[in-house]
Amino acid sequence: MSKRAIFWIHVVVWLTCLFPLAWLIYSAVFGDLGADPTHTITFVTGITTIRLLVISLAITPLRRLTPRLSFLIKFRRELGLFAFFYASLHLLTYVGLYSYFDPQAMAADILKRRYITAGIAAWLVLLPLALTSTNWAVRKLGGKRWQALHRLVYLAAVLAVLHYWWQVKAGVLTPMGITIAVAVLFAARPVLSWWQRRKRTQVQQF
Repeated sequence: MSKRAIFWIHVVVWLTCLFPLAWLIYSAVFGDLGADPTHTITFVTGITTIRLLVISLAITPLRRLTPRLSFLIKFRRELGLFAFFYASLHLLTYVGLYSYFDPQAMAADILKRRYITAGIAAWLVLLPLALTSTNWAVRKLGGKRWQALHRLVYLAAVLAVLHYWWQVKAGVLTPMGITIAVAVLFAARPVLSWWQRRKRTQVQQF
């Protein structure tokens, strides 16, 4: 794929990723965040985080399916960083608009409410991944250690899904779609690894 095409795809990715934030700002300015603005901000930032995590996790399986999609690797880093960005906004919404920057209230919530515990844990897992997303960090850590560290994104995805399930009311199945997507991505990883090994064996035998 040409550099020009890659550039425009980057533009589309940035515009798409920034759209939820732009919508929130627009809605806040014009008073259109609904009856519970804090809930709206929390939901939009949270669901955007999980969706971006899923999309970034889907890039590796897609690349393994066909070499034609190998260019997608160029967008995985920025998708992951945008996921962390929205996760941080999600956390700040809780810290500022729910806990009012009260450390004691936050500590009590983390110990008492499991969905908050899972959410904080997911953000803490994403933090070192965001901090080591630079080329300098890859060189400093070495390729293998860097890859091992960044596999923690799967743990972050699981914690994010648990955070979603544990905060909705019993019987509400809204998180089911994103849960299935994460489960499929987990299942696809070993299946595609086996398929690639089989292809390499067939080529060698030929």
